[in-house]
Amino acid sequence: MTLAIVTGASGGLGRALSVALCKRNMPVAGLGRRTDALAETLALAGPLFHPITADVADAASVANGFAKADEIAAVTILINNAAVYPRRDILDETPESFAATMAINLGGVVACTHEALARMVPNGAGRIVNVASMADIAPLPASAAYSVSKGAARVLTKALVADLGDRFPNIVINDWLPGMLATGMGIPDGLDPATAAEWGATLALWDDPSLNGTVWEMDRELPPPRSLKGRIKDKLMLRKSAVARRLS
Repeated sequence: MTLAIVTGASGGLGRALSVALCKRNMPVAGLGRRTDALAETLALAGPLFHPITADVADAASVANGFAKADEIAAVTILINNAAVYPRRDILDETPESFAATMAINLGGVVACTHEALARMVPNGAGRIVNVASMADIAPLPASAAYSVSKGAARVLTKALVADLGDRFPNIVINDWLPGMLATGMGIPDGLDPATAAEWGATLALWDDPSLNGTVWEMDRELPPPRSLKGRIKDKLMLRKSAVARRLS
């Protein structure tokens, strides 16, 4: 039996992803800081959901959480979803508060990915989906720490692919931008996280080396940017644009 680990499973998108994966008969170990909220996720997801109280900002807590997951089944999927969005003006930030956001949004991805790779590399296979954001491209007011941390996590995905892609082509890592959601971190009239979770579950369960390093927004693949020179060359040679793949 295999196992997916979903971080931030105590609510929002993480809860919805856990439910969606369990509906598809994929056992899930859900990591979160709030034991009571994880119990609510368990009530919705059913017996295939295994709540594990852990703080992704604490590497020792993450290691302990993954050790508990090992007792359930072999970890083959990791969805790095846990994040905080404090909505704090830069004049109200302190070095400590900024670092605390970085510790969760970036440090948590590093810690969980480190533990996952320790299990995936010996088998030469695995699936890591990093829940990303456009915040680094177009930061909103009062989002400096969030934007920097999420942008750095996107760079981390590229670095992981650069380090591992040639040696372990079946350890597939990519970014997924779920869109603006109706969650505590999102907007009131945003997308239902259950809808986004169906796309995320499909992506996480999709075992295809060609997904390595790809970026997805909601249910569609974002093609890599082409330089002006490349676009002109495509037109001169009458090349057709690549067809973006879809999750629905």
